[in-house]
Amino acid sequence: MNFEWLGRQSDRIMDLVGWHVLLSLIPLVIGLVVALPIGWVAYRSRRLHPYVVGTAGLLYTIPSLALFVLLPPILGTKILDPMNIIVALTVYTVALLVRVVADALDSVPPETVLAATAMGYRPYQTLLKVQLPVGVPVICAGLRVAVVSNVSLVSLGALLGIPQIGSLFTQGFQLRFYTPIIAGIALCLVLALILDLLIMLANRLMTPWTPKVTTS
Repeated sequence: MNFEWLGRQSDRIMDLVGWHVLLSLIPLVIGLVVALPIGWVAYRSRRLHPYVVGTAGLLYTIPSLALFVLLPPILGTKILDPMNIIVALTVYTVALLVRVVADALDSVPPETVLAATAMGYRPYQTLLKVQLPVGVPVICAGLRVAVVSNVSLVSLGALLGIPQIGSLFTQGFQLRFYTPIIAGIALCLVLALILDLLIMLANRLMTPWTPKVTTS
């Protein structure tokens, strides 16, 4: 490791980290918003459930690099436009979270839903005030998988020249210089860990009724 080189490149590296965070989190948020109604449809209709969940699963099998290349002509964007990465990762996030949302809603005890109905809640009120809050742990578990996946997939955008941590990999490969490659791997691992911990913290804050695990 050449720490002198890391010191000289620190400003650029922090800029790449900032882009990596944005390109990882924006698709996560958009994907969750899109997956919620689709997952609700899959949960409500047992007839549609296998088709909706199956189609979402197929989307995740699309090779990421191929999707990055195909999107510019479809969206009318340039190959270096970060929007291509955002849209592609949003597709993958939706693919991961549709089943998660359906499972989260299905995990709510039927008696809880019946109690909400008996209290006069309309279906949308039951969804927003009862089912989604109770299903938060399941949804957060899915978000943890999705955010780690996004952090990994974003780095492939470096092959198209989109700046983020993956740019360190291509730079190191081109120069046959291992320091940026090792630094990039370490930064991806640390970023994934931090985002994972933040989602766990959000889950804890949104579900204060869940029992805390204590150790002796």
